Amino acid sequence: MTANGRGALRKHTIIALVEDRPGVLNRLASKWRQRGFNIESLAVGHSETPGLSRMTFVVDANTDAEQVVKQLDKLVDVVDIRDVSHENLVTREMALIKVRCDPGNRGHIIEIVDIFRANIVDVSPDSVIVEVTGDEGKVDAIFELLKDYGVIEMVRTGRVAMVRGGAASHPAPEEEQYERYPGQELW
Repeated sequence: MTANGRGALRKHTIIALVEDRPGVLNRLASKWRQRGFNIESLAVGHSETPGLSRMTFVVDANTDAEQVVKQLDKLVDVVDIRDVSHENLVTREMALIKVRCDPGNRGHIIEIVDIFRANIVDVSPDSVIVEVTGDEGKVDAIFELLKDYGVIEMVRTGRVAMVRGGAASHPAPEEEQYERYPGQELW
């Protein structure tokens, strides 16, 4: 139960293998919006196959996201998409957290960073930037502890996910060659 007494919203983790072309992200995000789903996090990056990108969506939903996944699977830019919410996953997020610090509290902040196996990636006379990688709970926990020292700003990547084990999250694409932006001049 959540603090307001209602049951927690389900979170769906959707991974999509898509053609790496301008406008693909907008087309996919629009389908979620049309159905009234809020995208809680979105991570996009190149995949192991040149010309294809992998997207990881985390969406809150009171109902099954299966309908949107089926609609997205029909888009020409989508090579494969699946809801992996109920599978055994490895998930990670990365966050950069800028925290106020001075000589009096720097040691305390370093202790917190060490406990969470995070890293200090930048130091200035009045602040440090902490890099933390882990599941959502770990990122939330270190943020909560660092708030007491004065968080200046934070940026998070959003969840990335892979299905555990030897099988790929998506079937290998056919021998089709995916060129980056074929036939389009970008500049």
